[in-house]
Amino acid sequence: MSTDPIQFQFDGDEDAARTIVLAHGAGAAMDSPFMNEMAGELAKAGLRVARFEFPYMAKRRIDGKKRGPDRAPVLIEYYGEVVRALGGPEKLIIGGKSMGGRIASMVADDLGVVGLVCLGYPFHPPGKPENLRTEHIKTLKTPSLICHGTRDPFGSPDEIAGYGLSDRIALYWVEDGEHDFKPRKSSGRTQSQNMADAATAISRFAKMLG
Repeated sequence: MSTDPIQFQFDGDEDAARTIVLAHGAGAAMDSPFMNEMAGELAKAGLRVARFEFPYMAKRRIDGKKRGPDRAPVLIEYYGEVVRALGGPEKLIIGGKSMGGRIASMVADDLGVVGLVCLGYPFHPPGKPENLRTEHIKTLKTPSLICHGTRDPFGSPDEIAGYGLSDRIALYWVEDGEHDFKPRKSSGRTQSQNMADAATAISRFAKMLG
């Protein structure tokens, strides 16, 4: 589909047992503060991290123009190209932030990756709980971990409990976290603490995959 070579940003030991591929969210690049910090925490936890950008976001680096994401089929096809460029699915956990994790969840079974990690899954648009994005994750077969803030407007714990998600999906609740895992000051926690704890949970998940 794409004629340009995929540009990766790597963190962690290239000899790590597992590589986790992280796609960005709809509006922020692969080197956003969230993505930088999460990649650093995952590297510290013993994982190799491979970040990339969908073509619409890569174009923004060239011309500075903000543009919305391509339609899902385009993003799905590109994620497949990413996995093939990294040598195939055998050692890969795929995932991403918000939209990036959603796209990863739509290709995980077809690509045959070993695991899936979603950082704040967009179960529905904020304020529109009727517009669910859950149908395909009710039958997901890939072992999966969704790290989700307890105050995330894209899906509350009570809502998520009623979605009938696949039994292959585990949930890690980010304490008092918003969509970017940021807690309220009154919680006594920090965003960095939440991100470090999420990275620890992801590392444990990766080890469970064997």
